[in-house]
Amino acid sequence: MRLDRRWIPILAAAGVALTMALSPPATASNAKSIALLGTHFQNDNEIYEPTSAAERARLKRVGEAFTEQLANSGQFVVKPVPQAMAAKIEAGQPLGECGGCELDFGAALGVDEIAWINVQKVSNLILNLNVYIADVKTKKMTFVRSVDIRGNTDESWLRSLTYLVKNYLLPSQG
Repeated sequence: MRLDRRWIPILAAAGVALTMALSPPATASNAKSIALLGTHFQNDNEIYEPTSAAERARLKRVGEAFTEQLANSGQFVVKPVPQAMAAKIEAGQPLGECGGCELDFGAALGVDEIAWINVQKVSNLILNLNVYIADVKTKKMTFVRSVDIRGNTDESWLRSLTYLVKNYLLPSQG
């Protein structure tokens, strides 16, 4: 019996679905450990529009939402950054501009990967949310992605983060 060519895409899709269904889900034992080293706000117009308390609160909430989404995915075990280290990170050069200090912090924490987020405010209508992830052992960036935010609101910031995570970092979970 010969297979009708029209069935090939359907059978291929069924094979992929079956493979995914039979693949073991990520568990704490095979999930990567990760630490969010910080969130940074770059206000390009600080002189004219000083950073507001609402923007600082949004930045904190973006970090919390990011770690929640990673932890809920089952692909990551999020490790907290001790307060003393967080203070040291905050007092130093910006993450991504410190000559590899991020990797040193990750090694000290004993995690597989480290992440940091930068939100750049061009204006109240145009912002960029950037997520960076690096492998501590290989010392290589494993994820670098940016999304544009239109509007400076709680909803726009969180929606942008969720879009980035679901569509680029964890697309199989979207």
